[in-house]
Amino acid sequence: MTDAVGDERLREEQTIGDERLREEQTVGDERLREEQTIGDERLREEQTVYAVVVTHRRPDELAKSLDTLSAQKRAPDHLVVVDNDNDSRVADLVTGQPIPSTYLGSLRNLGGAGGFALGILHALALGADWVWLADDDGRSADSDVLGTLLACAQRHSLAEVSPMVCDMADPSRLAFPLRRGLAWRRKVGELRTGTEDLLPGIASLFNGALFRSSTLEAVGVPDLRLFVRGDEVELHRRLVRSGLPFGTCLDAVYLHPQGGDEFKPILGGHMHTQYPDDAAKRFFTYRNRGYLMSQPGLRKLLPQEWARFGWYFLVSRRDPVGFREWIRLRRLGRREQFGRPSQ
Repeated sequence: MTDAVGDERLREEQTIGDERLREEQTVGDERLREEQTIGDERLREEQTVYAVVVTHRRPDELAKSLDTLSAQKRAPDHLVVVDNDNDSRVADLVTGQPIPSTYLGSLRNLGGAGGFALGILHALALGADWVWLADDDGRSADSDVLGTLLACAQRHSLAEVSPMVCDMADPSRLAFPLRRGLAWRRKVGELRTGTEDLLPGIASLFNGALFRSSTLEAVGVPDLRLFVRGDEVELHRRLVRSGLPFGTCLDAVYLHPQGGDEFKPILGGHMHTQYPDDAAKRFFTYRNRGYLMSQPGLRKLLPQEWARFGWYFLVSRRDPVGFREWIRLRRLGRREQFGRPSQ
């Protein structure tokens, strides 16, 4: 009888001890998670983020863009604005921002490619840990975008992360069509297939894109020679070939005017081709595509390129003159003849 009572007491003590151990472990796990969360937050706060914005003759749009940028809950540590028109109004606007700012007025129009190259290099020279890129005609959808991008990059160990780029007039639409596999997506809802918060391996790089400084050291800056059009694609090509992890954060939104209208559907919408209405935009688009399609990582798309543009010009538009001009411009790019249209 005494032995039985002793055994029961021993079991009770063991049970109580096990419960206390589980409670202590639970409390310890919670404290560890809290410490890790605090540590991640401190790490994000300690790392410097430099925002780089490129502008050209759009001071009103720029003002709206800078308003949302400066209002981020996790504000950039420094703002660098590259002005391709060297406008004193823009200089005054930048000087009046509530965060530390640098104005770089250029006496020569460097284009988007050269402007971002200059701004990125300046940010790196100032010691940026992260570089956040933005154009003058787009803006963050809310004040949480930068913080959300930093958290997403930390969570997935990303070298670069971009927000979704949505139509400013209708945020349920993408500002630019996005290809997933063989299908083109134009709606935000088409990107979400579950509860995931990241679209890996796909990113828009000049509209709210966030780069680690080490990533830029590995892939370089945009190519000045491209001026405009295709410079983002070329940087994306280098990012893909680097093997570094990147993607689009589906919890962050950057607003931009609709740019998908120049992507024309062919073959019943199964494929698209690009035809800007503006002649100058066509010049840079087609010339730069000629260069891009000759580069490692994109050469495999060359047969598709000829098929798509051949069909569009000869079948859809019945425009053999336009097709010959397309051939001429892409040949300039393939030969790396990067003069401006007036040259």
